[in-house]
Parts: sequence; structure tokens; C-alpha cells
Amino acid sequence: MTVLIDTDVLIDVALDRAPHAKDSGRILDKAQEGLLTAWLAWHSISNFYYIVSSGKNHFKTIQFIKELLQFVKVAETGTADALYATQLNVADFEDALQIAAALSCKAQYIVTRNIQHYKNSPVPALSPSEMLEKLP
Repeated sequence: MTVLIDTDVLIDVALDRAPHAKDSGRILDKAQEGLLTAWLAWHSISNFYYIVSSGKNHFKTIQFIKELLQFVKVAETGTADALYATQLNVADFEDALQIAAALSCKAQYIVTRNIQHYKNSPVPALSPSEMLEKLP
């Protein structure tokens, strides 16, 4: 199964945000085990870094990203994808970029805690717990 992982899932794991970290961590575990083909949007990496590092945890955050990129791929997107995102009926442009990235990597689902942000998405969104229910 192919999924695009939204930034909030990564932040939950890195900052151990209860109660979300457990299921979000299991999603990353499934990707690392090869039970999911997991992708990220390019901009998720910078958003993640900005939120998690807070200027104090640079090396720890960079290490998390390095380890993550051993088993999660970055969706290849470009100008056409960004233009497509501008045409989506989505209130938050960052979410539109996530959708464009999901389409680019042919994701079947977007894994996020912000399900309501993706109600108009052509790629269905599932919470980490909903995604785990679909996996062996």
C-alpha cells in the first residue's frame, strides 16, 4: 500500500505528543518494515524541521530526518504540481501541496490527523489508527 505521510504524523513521533505518538510511530514502523510504501512532500521536511528544532534541537532533528529518509521517499513534484495545488478547493494551501504530492507519488491514502482538511481531496485521508486497521 502506498501512502503520503502528512507532517503532523512526523511531529507527533519526534515530539512524543500523547496520545498521538503511539499510532503515528506504528505507521513509521510499518514503513520501515516495508509493509507500507511511504512518501513525504518535499516541503514537509522543512516544515517539520522548523517546528521540531525550534533553534535548539538542530542536530537531533537532522538525525531524525536522516533516519526517516532511509525508508520514506520524497515525492517528486514540480511547477505543474504546484499549479495544480492552486486550483484545489482546499482552505489551507499547505494541504493542497500535500494533495499534489500524494497524486505525484500515486498514494492511495494521505495519513494525517487533520482528516477534515482533506474532505475535498481526490486522495482519501485516513488517521494513523484508521490506516493501521487496513494493514496486516
